[in-house]
Amino acid sequence: MQVAVHPELLRWACERAGFNTHMVAEKIPQLPAWERGEKCPTLKQLEKFANKVHVPVGYLFLPTPPAEQLPIPDFRTVGNLKIGHPSPNLLETIYLCQQRQEWYRDFSVTAREDTCAFVGSAALRDDTVTVAENIRSALGFDIDSRSKMHTWEEALRRFIAQADTAGIMIMVSGIVGSNTHRKLDHNEFRGFTLCDERAPLVFINGSDAKSAQMFTLAHELAHIWLGKTGLSDLAPVSVPTNDIEKWCNNVAAEILVPLALIRSEFDASGYLFEEYNRLARYFKVSTLVIIRRLYDCGFLSRTTYEHTYDEELDRLLAITKGKGGDYYRTQPARVSRRFARALIASTLEGQTLHRDAFRLLGLKKMSTFHELSDRLLGVI
Repeated sequence: MQVAVHPELLRWACERAGFNTHMVAEKIPQLPAWERGEKCPTLKQLEKFANKVHVPVGYLFLPTPPAEQLPIPDFRTVGNLKIGHPSPNLLETIYLCQQRQEWYRDFSVTAREDTCAFVGSAALRDDTVTVAENIRSALGFDIDSRSKMHTWEEALRRFIAQADTAGIMIMVSGIVGSNTHRKLDHNEFRGFTLCDERAPLVFINGSDAKSAQMFTLAHELAHIWLGKTGLSDLAPVSVPTNDIEKWCNNVAAEILVPLALIRSEFDASGYLFEEYNRLARYFKVSTLVIIRRLYDCGFLSRTTYEHTYDEELDRLLAITKGKGGDYYRTQPARVSRRFARALIASTLEGQTLHRDAFRLLGLKKMSTFHELSDRLLGVI
């Protein structure tokens, strides 16, 4: 059966996905004829097209392209202007995380878990140093224990685990769901927060440099304490003008490297490269965070700061190559260990359908579910 589709919608769907119609036509050769109105696709062909450009097939039956908007507040800016036209990858990632949050909220009520009192416990008028100390204390992310760790990567893993234990679902992924062919763009966003007193959720764009992810996590935790859901695109180098983002950035920097402490630790007579590497080893954060804090202290001019930051970022990107890894170690990090354990246990108890568990976890095979269950719960 053939279906009528407005050519405008076909062009819109291609552009929405970041393609032009010529690119899509390489995979779907009938597209030019549809676009010219010479032929109509069958429903099966239209579904194939929709899958290729990552658009809900129902959108293609509308008379005009829909005006898609982000379902959460957008704190991203370029030149102090809001960023428009969210990508399909970003939208689907937010929708999936909202579904996971909704499931966990219901689970939390059923399991009679305590609410997270820290969600929304701070306000913009609060002193950022005090709030940062409260966050470190709530998570157990203190400087002394960090300084004893071997690397800042180990500290980042501990930071995520501590937030997870405190009741915050931390999801770190560089792809849409479990589709390794759909990479998230760190230039579009670095993270977002979905606030809820029972199911607070932080998503970190795993395609961003790992050296920047700790700052993103700290920034999003500040959003949790402030009780402000939103999408962020900030790095240590950012100088936001939005009051919420400025406050969250200041709290994040103070969580990782207290200003008073770095002032006392910094040796101005030392070689800058050696000094910020030494401080990074002490605080167990990336060198990028240290460079930012040295600027905050007034030890670096804005010009020196930007040049040093960009130079260090290039160095880190050059030595950091994407690696594969054990799926059963990476998947819990993508969906949150807290969420995965709760969902798997609920499914094994018969409270949640396997179909729903597979969708929320991004699984396709029962054998994968059993292995993940064994790894996380010690049962099959």
